[in-house]
Amino acid sequence: MNLSRTFLVLFLSLLSLSLFGEVSLPNIFGDHMVLQRDQDNPIWGAASPGEVVSVSISDQNHTTIANQQGKWRILLSPLPAGGPHTLEIKGENTLYFEDVLIGEVWFCSGQSNMEWAVSNINHSEVELATASNPQIRLITIAKNGTQIPQDNIEGQWTAATAQSVSNFSAVGFLFGKRLQAALNVPIGLIDNSWGGSAAEAWVPREVLQRDGTFDDYIKTMDERCSQYTDEIHAKKMSEFKAWEAAGKPEPKVAWPNDFRRGQHRPANIYNGMLHPLVGYGIRGVIWYQGESNASRSEQYRELFPLMISTWRDLWKQGDFPFYWAQLTYFQKEATDPNADSWWARLREAQTMTRSLPNTGEAVIIDVGEGRDIHPRDKQTVADRLVRHALSKDYGFDMASDSPRFTSMELDGNSAIVTFDSVSRAGLRAFDVSEVRGFRIAGEDREFVWADAQIIGKNRIKVFSDSVINPVAVRYAWADNPVANLEDRNGLPVTPFRTDNW
Repeated sequence: MNLSRTFLVLFLSLLSLSLFGEVSLPNIFGDHMVLQRDQDNPIWGAASPGEVVSVSISDQNHTTIANQQGKWRILLSPLPAGGPHTLEIKGENTLYFEDVLIGEVWFCSGQSNMEWAVSNINHSEVELATASNPQIRLITIAKNGTQIPQDNIEGQWTAATAQSVSNFSAVGFLFGKRLQAALNVPIGLIDNSWGGSAAEAWVPREVLQRDGTFDDYIKTMDERCSQYTDEIHAKKMSEFKAWEAAGKPEPKVAWPNDFRRGQHRPANIYNGMLHPLVGYGIRGVIWYQGESNASRSEQYRELFPLMISTWRDLWKQGDFPFYWAQLTYFQKEATDPNADSWWARLREAQTMTRSLPNTGEAVIIDVGEGRDIHPRDKQTVADRLVRHALSKDYGFDMASDSPRFTSMELDGNSAIVTFDSVSRAGLRAFDVSEVRGFRIAGEDREFVWADAQIIGKNRIKVFSDSVINPVAVRYAWADNPVANLEDRNGLPVTPFRTDNW
C-alpha cells in the first residue's frame, strides 16, 4: 500500500468513527414536531456503543447509555399540552429541536382517498385560504416499499400554511383542523398513506405468514416479484417516457409498477414507512383504505382486524383509537336486485371489524361519485371521522355511530328490521320521501326491489307483493346503491344484509 492510499484509508476510518459517534435520531423527530400530551413519549436514536446520552425538555432530564449496537432509548414523562419547547439531545455532540409542541398526535393512513390532497377537493380555495394555523403541524412520510425493515423515513415537520397544506392529506388535515378548533391544543398529523396500497403491505410479513390465511396472496406476489427484473423495469420505463414524449397518444401506456418495491407486496409499506415510526407517541389512527382489497373481501374480515391488532401490539400503547372511513359508492347505479358486489362485501368486512375495542366506522355511502373512485367531498368524511374522536376520546356529547342493523322479525309477508345507534329523533329518508335501497328475498333466494316504511324511531317495515314468505333483506348492497336512509344527525344507515349467501 502506497503512502497516499494509507492516509486515505486512515482518513476514511476516522471519518467513519466520527460519524458513528455522533448522536442521531430518526427524522420523525425534528423542529416543529408535536409530542403526544399526557402520556409517556419514547425518544430513540443512535450513538457510539456505551455512549452516555441525555435528553432534556421542559423540566425533564433523562440519561441512558447506548447499547452494543449503538442504539439508545429513553421515555419522557407525560407533559401537558403547550409549548413551544426545545428538545435537547446530548452525547458527544448536541442536537437541538426547536419549536416543539405538546398536543394530540394522529396517524392518517390508507390508500389514495386518504392521500388525496387538499388542493384537489371541493372548495379547495376556501380550505387553503383558511389553512394557516401554527397550532397544527404536519409531516408526510415519503413512499418507500421494501422487504427490509427500515430505521428511518424521509419527511419533516412543518406548521400548517396554505403552501404546506396544499399537498397534504385532505381527510387528515380537515380532521386535524376540526380537532384543533374543538380542543384548542396543538395537533400533530402524520400522513403515511400510499395510493393503491393493499392492506397486506401494511402488516409485517411474519405476522401474515404466521396466520396462514394469506399464503396464496404472498406466494402470488413473490412469484410476480421474482419474475420482474431491473432490465424489465428499465425497458418499461423507457417505453413510458417515449409515450409521454410523443404526446401520450392512444393506446395508453401505463406507468410501470415495480412490484418488488410497490404498495401491493406484503409488508412493503410496513417495513419502509411504519416500522421506523413504531413507538412514536400517538393518540390514534384514522384510516381510509379498502378499494385495493375489494376482490379479497372475505380475507379482509380477518386481515383488517389483524392489521389493527398488530399495530397496537407493536406500539405498546394499549388499544389506541382506530377509526376508518367505510368505502363509499362507485361505478354504475345498481339496477339488478340479485347482483352481488365486491364493494358491498368489503364494506361488510369493515363493519365486522367494529368488534374490536375502541374502533369506529364513518359510513359515507352518500358522498361518493359513480364515475370517480376519488370523491372530492372530503369534508364530510373528515366530519364523520372526527365525530368518533370528539365523542369517544375527548368527552363531547355527540353521536358518532351510524345506525346499524341489529335484528329482523317476520310479520306475515313483511320483514321488520330494527337498528341501534339511532338519534333520538329517529330515522328518515333524504332527497325523496320514499325509503329506497332495500331488497327482499324468499326461500328461493331471488331478491326483488322492496318497498319500505319507517314504522318507529328505529324500525323499518320491508315488503314486496311478489315475496309472500320473506327470509332475507339487504340494504345498500351494491357497488353504487340507490339508498337514502339516515338518522336525524345526517348519519347514513350502515349497509347490511341478513343472509350469508
